[in-house]
Amino acid sequence: MDKYEFGNWEAHIVLIQPVDDYDLAGIENEFRTIRATTGADLRLVAAKVRDWNVDLSPWEAPAVFGNEKFGSGAPDTLEELLELTGAQGKTYYLGGYSLAGLFALWASYRTSAFSGIAAASPSVWFPGFINFAKSLRPRCSAVYLSLGDREEKTRNPVMATVGDRIRELYDILKAAGTDCVLEWNQGNHFKEPDIRTAKAFSWLIGRKDLTI
Repeated sequence: MDKYEFGNWEAHIVLIQPVDDYDLAGIENEFRTIRATTGADLRLVAAKVRDWNVDLSPWEAPAVFGNEKFGSGAPDTLEELLELTGAQGKTYYLGGYSLAGLFALWASYRTSAFSGIAAASPSVWFPGFINFAKSLRPRCSAVYLSLGDREEKTRNPVMATVGDRIRELYDILKAAGTDCVLEWNQGNHFKEPDIRTAKAFSWLIGRKDLTI
């Protein structure tokens, strides 16, 4: 996968985010927003995946919109991203938007390499994910969740479950002792993904309520 880097290579805080072309269009604004909000010295690695529905899906699932099914490429993607976490003495956070947010959540159950997970408008409607989350404990200390307040108001019957699923996931994480927050943003799924993702990473860095 192609990687785009922002910030200080030697920074203690390293943010890792799977992206596609749509994310890349706003990634510089996202980075600037995180820096302005936190004042932190950091490095952001945006890793462009080759096939969004395959590379970020933990297991195969039928299409929920259009005809494109979901693959099972998440294990390979995680293995490649873990190559970015080898330096000692650094704090790594993994995050992303939509299906990349789901991938980040799934990864928290598979590795302890990341101190926190930034899941902005994650696709927690993904078939089987909540049962998966119930069966294991996350291996990170903090998780940020968010959703747009109009995202569950959709005619798609699978995606309309996203509100109930994210509330359920929040309860699961809190019961597991995870430092977790669930923030509701205004708008549908496509409103300001760069700002929403910036808020997610900023919360992890500051571990407090931050206003953007």
